[in-house]
Amino acid sequence: MLLRVVATFTYKDVTIKVAVCDITKIYVDAIVNAANSLMYMGGGVAGAIRRIGGIEIEEEAIKKAPVPVGKAIYTTAGKLNAKWVIHAPTMERPAMRIPDENVALATYAALSLANEMGIKSIALPALGTGVGGVNRKIAAQLMVEEIKKHIDSGTSLQKIILCDIHDEQAIAFKNSLNKLL
Repeated sequence: MLLRVVATFTYKDVTIKVAVCDITKIYVDAIVNAANSLMYMGGGVAGAIRRIGGIEIEEEAIKKAPVPVGKAIYTTAGKLNAKWVIHAPTMERPAMRIPDENVALATYAALSLANEMGIKSIALPALGTGVGGVNRKIAAQLMVEEIKKHIDSGTSLQKIILCDIHDEQAIAFKNSLNKLL
């Protein structure tokens, strides 16, 4: 699956793209993993990152565990096109249902760490919408709100890609950006 851009926005010199794609194929400085605090990478986006990028990503992440919701860590990206993987937990244990607010906490943590690292480009999947059970529209709204706050407070980021393999999520991201920016 290639990167299919659905929408492009510019907010305060930061380009925000919404795309339907496989996050493991994107060329950016960092991709975000919707992690659990234990850093086990079993299913969903995490499982895909481990399968494509290599087990060494999970092994490195586990050495830094546990990581609470609201914090993030980074690892190398193995065989991925990105340089780094930012692991931002949305849940404490694998396959937990989560409260909506965990999406905002994980987005904030990922963007803050990216800024500390001086990262210029990042791709984020829809956090919490898989096993976490968060509604796609709510997740998109919470993520876009955190992105706007992050940019407003100053950032090293020049490009943000919001991506998912589902058209419905891309539309939710696009609609949230249209409302907020």
